[in-house]
Amino acid sequence: MLKRILTAVIAIPIVVLILWLNNTIVMLAAMTVISVLAVGEILLATKYYSNRSIAGVCMVFVAVAPSFLSLDILYPLFPGVAAAFLLLMFIIMLTDHENVRFEEIALMTFVSFLVPISISTIVLLQKNFDFGIFYVVLVLLVAWISDAGAYFVGSAFGKHKMAPKISPKKSWEGFFGGLATAVISVIVVGIGYPWASGLFGGPTNFSVNVLFLVGMAVIGTCLGVIGDLSASLLKRQCMVKDFGSILPGHGGILDRFDSVLFVAPFFYIVFKIIEPIAIIS
Repeated sequence: MLKRILTAVIAIPIVVLILWLNNTIVMLAAMTVISVLAVGEILLATKYYSNRSIAGVCMVFVAVAPSFLSLDILYPLFPGVAAAFLLLMFIIMLTDHENVRFEEIALMTFVSFLVPISISTIVLLQKNFDFGIFYVVLVLLVAWISDAGAYFVGSAFGKHKMAPKISPKKSWEGFFGGLATAVISVIVVGIGYPWASGLFGGPTNFSVNVLFLVGMAVIGTCLGVIGDLSASLLKRQCMVKDFGSILPGHGGILDRFDSVLFVAPFFYIVFKIIEPIAIIS
C-alpha cells in the first residue's frame, strides 16, 4: 500500500506537467515511450524477446507508429508502414519456421497494433479538439480513479468475487465502488471545469453536459475493467504477477495503462460524433 501511494505521489506531478504543457509533441513523445515500454513488457512476460527478429521488428514499429498515426504529414504513410510491418512478420515466420510458432507472430502482431493505436488516441484527443486536454483528463480520470476506487473499496468490503480464476482480488463491491468514484469525479470535474478554465485565463463561454459525462464514465469504467481483466488473463497465462516493476506498488507500465487502452479509443470515437462541451454565444 505504501509503495503504491509513494509511486503515485511521484508520478502524478509528471502527468500533471505533461497535461499542463498541453503540447502535441510532448504528448506524442510521452505516449511513444509508454507504447514502447508496454510492448516491451509483453515481450518479456511472454519470453518472446528471445527471438531477436520478432522483438526488433515489433519494437521499431511500435516506436514509430504513434507519430504516423498522430501527425497529419505522416498519417497518409501509415498504411504502407503497417503493411511493411506485417510483411516482415510473415517473412520471419517463414524463414525461421522451425523456431517461431504462429501464436508468437499472431500475439505480437496484435499487441504491436493494439497498444500504439489505442495510446495514440490520447494524442489525437489533445490535438484535434478545442477542449482536447480536458478530454484527455477525462480519459485518465475514468480509467485511473475507477481503478483506485475499486482497489480501496474492494480491499475494505470485497466479498463477492468478480472473476476469481482470472483476478482473484477483484470483487463486485470493488467494481461498484470504482464506478461510483468515477461518476462522482466526472461530475465534480464537469461542473468545475468552466471555473478552473477562467481561473487560469482560459475561455469560460461554454457549458459542460455533465449528464453525458456520467454516461461516459459508466461505460468507460466497464471498458476499463475489461482491459484490466484482459491484462490479468495474459499475466496468468504467462505466470507472472506484474508486467514489470518500473512503478513500485503498481507493477509495470502496462499494469497502469491496461484500462486506458480500452477507455481512450472509446472516448475518442464518441467525441468525434458528439462532444460534451457546447460553446455559449
